[in-house]
Amino acid sequence: MSDSKKYALRVIQIENTWKTEITRRMTATKTIVSKRQDGFATEAEAIAWGEQSLQGFLAKQADRNKRKTEKHLKAKSVAAAIAAESAIDEEELFDAEDDTEDDETFN
Repeated sequence: MSDSKKYALRVIQIENTWKTEITRRMTATKTIVSKRQDGFATEAEAIAWGEQSLQGFLAKQADRNKRKTEKHLKAKSVAAAIAAESAIDEEELFDAEDDTEDDETFN
């Protein structure tokens, strides 16, 4: 099973069949079902499916998080480059204004 505290596996017996749910801790008091499958004949089948699905689910989430992080870092670096360019442009503007003021005082 997973070492994750956020995602867990729940197996429930409903009459003669078994149901498996992958749950996610949304808050300290609220848990939601992320994925479910029912109709298993035995508890062992339900657990096996649940563990396999949970591993796939966690791998998919890790890939998604990695993509989002890369996208976020790229956007952040672009924003930093724009900010740096803007700061250079402002500095050049102030230098140009200072030069014109100096010329006017000597005339």
